[in-house]
Amino acid sequence: MNAETLATLAAPALLRPGDPPPFEVLRPDGRSPWLFVADHAGRAIPAALGDLGLPPGEIDRHIGWDIGIAGVARHLAAALDAWTILQAYSRLVIDCNRPLTSPTSIVEASDGTGVPGNRGLDAAARAARAQAIFLPYHARIARELDARRDAGRPTLLVTLHSFPPVMGGVARPWHCGVLYQRDARLAHALRDLLQAEGDLVVGDNQPYAVSDATDYAIPVHGEARGLPHVELEIRQDLIADADGQAAWARRLARLLRALEPRMLAAAAGPSG
Repeated sequence: MNAETLATLAAPALLRPGDPPPFEVLRPDGRSPWLFVADHAGRAIPAALGDLGLPPGEIDRHIGWDIGIAGVARHLAAALDAWTILQAYSRLVIDCNRPLTSPTSIVEASDGTGVPGNRGLDAAARAARAQAIFLPYHARIARELDARRDAGRPTLLVTLHSFPPVMGGVARPWHCGVLYQRDARLAHALRDLLQAEGDLVVGDNQPYAVSDATDYAIPVHGEARGLPHVELEIRQDLIADADGQAAWARRLARLLRALEPRMLAAAAGPSG
């Protein structure tokens, strides 16, 4: 079932008074060409879904959200005066960086933890989550990108994520990673600057890689529009507290400022 079908499918309204809105926009009038997207910034669960049947504390693990990335995004938005969007709901409710047709859009288990509230959902229940959270969130991003295009304003897109230092019992050596698929312009430029810092192990399409099957934001908002883009991953133990988040944001703001002239020139030319 595709996004267009889900958008029109009759489904009960999921969010109630008291539930947070599906997203928060920072610096709505920001003048920077940088635009930051955080698909997994929050860990809220709609009241109608209770606790999804999760054991206590599980929603706070990496399975529930991208630990630390909201703080990094807030600092970056302020430092660069950049339009930034934070998605409020847990990825266990619906993953806003997965195609709606993906089996990992609404998972029944994640990293060894079952999600009873996600089992056996019918089409209406799935559509309710998409209509309440996924579709408004991505529509807001698209509306901003359309407005910037129509105004002749360039956009340099960065989607912000974090990853656990150990997965499946295997330690991950990278401090951060740059992810991409068809267009490596911004990813490789940022990779080179991060490596030149001298104190970082930088993954090139590690610990993940972007694909049409497993990602939504980069293929739809970046590649399809021909925007220079990168999915940036930061290891969660480095940004688990406020000091780490502020330090990474300072570093990234400095590097992105240095990249800006070159990437604006790239934005004016063909992708590839």
